[in-house]
Amino acid sequence: MSKISTEERFWSKVNKTESCWLWTRATFKHGYGAFMLDHKKTYVHRLAYEMLVGPIPKGLTIDHLCRVRNCVNPAHMEVVTQGENAKRQIHANSKKTHCPSNHPYSGDNLYLSKTGGRNCRECHRIKSRKGRSL
Repeated sequence: MSKISTEERFWSKVNKTESCWLWTRATFKHGYGAFMLDHKKTYVHRLAYEMLVGPIPKGLTIDHLCRVRNCVNPAHMEVVTQGENAKRQIHANSKKTHCPSNHPYSGDNLYLSKTGGRNCRECHRIKSRKGRSL
């Protein structure tokens, strides 16, 4: 029985659409794709970039220009500083009108965190209720 290469194993888990190349397997907590490489979980977008473009310079990170966390299309990625990536994320989040559970970021449902982030009161209430029922 022949052993398949890491690249073959990797690309067999990708669904190439007309725009994004979507990772179809395991993800980390925040939705970024995960792949086992040398007995360690690795971010798939970083691995795809390194396979198809080249090494990511030390101290830099990958920004998903498409904002799709499980996308591995290197045409949708840009190498930037962590600070630039954070600024872009804040800008993208400021345009959102609803939380991930589709509650509005407005009126009494909106509150600001100590760091200035927008939060959903309804999601906070739901999470608090679940915590008390355990």
